[in-house]
Amino acid sequence: MQFMPKRFNLRYLSITKALSLLPSAFSLKKAFRLSPFAFGLIIASCTLNPDKQTPGEGYLQGEWKQDSVPAQKSLVTYSLYDIKFSCDSFLLKISTVSKVNYGADTCMSKGHWDEYIRGTYSQRRDTLHIKGQFCNADGSYKNEQGCFRFGDYEEYFKIHKQSDSLIRFVSTSNVIPINAHLIKRTSCIPKPL
Repeated sequence: MQFMPKRFNLRYLSITKALSLLPSAFSLKKAFRLSPFAFGLIIASCTLNPDKQTPGEGYLQGEWKQDSVPAQKSLVTYSLYDIKFSCDSFLLKISTVSKVNYGADTCMSKGHWDEYIRGTYSQRRDTLHIKGQFCNADGSYKNEQGCFRFGDYEEYFKIHKQSDSLIRFVSTSNVIPINAHLIKRTSCIPKPL
């Protein structure tokens, strides 16, 4: 390693120059002037979560059922959906029918099984975003040792309202649309969270 005097050492020059600029570029007075602004910005950007459910979409409130799937008899596996909307929440039941044996019959029940999902939804324009967790039939959260899927569920649907009692949900991840008809209309009574 070659010896260089301090005045020729570039690293030393850049550090000393940066340190000499620091007091003029930043002072404690400026820091205290900015802190109320920063504090106000932080407070304004924070919102408390509501203590009750939000109303959700009025036209979705109630129980919706899909009776059949197009070309259902020719499909090897298909799913039928039952959806219950209550305020900003949903409970989704996916009933799957399969002609293929995927595994243990204790889970598949001779090619028929149900999965349940509960969570919240939001709508922006014609897109419904549902986000929830897989659960058991009684609404309790499903653990990893159970049959089928567990954990998070998230889906986006394009909504085509065909009448007051018929809605088509077109999934962004599935080619088969869900044509659901209204079974029971309910109104939103927000519950405390």
